[in-house]
Amino acid sequence: MPHTIVSQAEWLTARKALLAREKEFSKARDQLSAARRALPWVKVDKTYVFDGPNGKQTLPELFDGKSQLLVYHFMLGPGWVQGCPSCSFLADHFDGAVAHLAQRDVTLVVVSRAPLAEIEAYKKRMGWRFKWVSSYGSDFNRDYHVSFSKDEMAGEVEYNYAMGKFPSEEAPGISAFIKDEAGEVFHTYSAYARGLDILIGTYHFLDFAPKGRDEDGLPWTMAWVRRHDEYEGAAKSCCCS
Repeated sequence: MPHTIVSQAEWLTARKALLAREKEFSKARDQLSAARRALPWVKVDKTYVFDGPNGKQTLPELFDGKSQLLVYHFMLGPGWVQGCPSCSFLADHFDGAVAHLAQRDVTLVVVSRAPLAEIEAYKKRMGWRFKWVSSYGSDFNRDYHVSFSKDEMAGEVEYNYAMGKFPSEEAPGISAFIKDEAGEVFHTYSAYARGLDILIGTYHFLDFAPKGRDEDGLPWTMAWVRRHDEYEGAAKSCCCS
């Protein structure tokens, strides 16, 4: 798409006009984030047990000494040879955030329904270090609307707060929890689908680039995404390993 070529002074005028809009967006985003934090909480009464690298852990134990827990629901079902490419794209951004989140009283844990051995094999291939546990055999994924049975998929399933068709038995999402001084856990927030976009740092770098995300001509928005070891000339392990 051709662009108008202007002088530096004309460009600066246009840039300052856009800056005013960017500041409005930043303020609106801050207000939206405040509204998110103001949502009511739901007490988690059910016992969930996960299988992790240090053995069995309950949901309260996943907090690992912090009062806040973020769970990324990663699409890796039992028997899958490898994880979802889009979830893998997001997960490439996690390792660098873990230490910083811990300084703000937040633990990040990734959860999948695949058995732990299958999770560990894929995690090793990808070179990731973040904590990843299995919810296999528990209701956790179903209760947070990120896993569906084959029978359910024949009709409509509940995903992203609406009923509709979904092409996979596993779905992506993020859920937030808080634990009070008495040890009681509350669910505070969950987001799905485009609500996860804000987690993808690569996309936000692309938003600064002249061509942006450049996805308009693709069959679907993430059609270009590959697991990081599948791009031409890619190393076979994550650069952060």
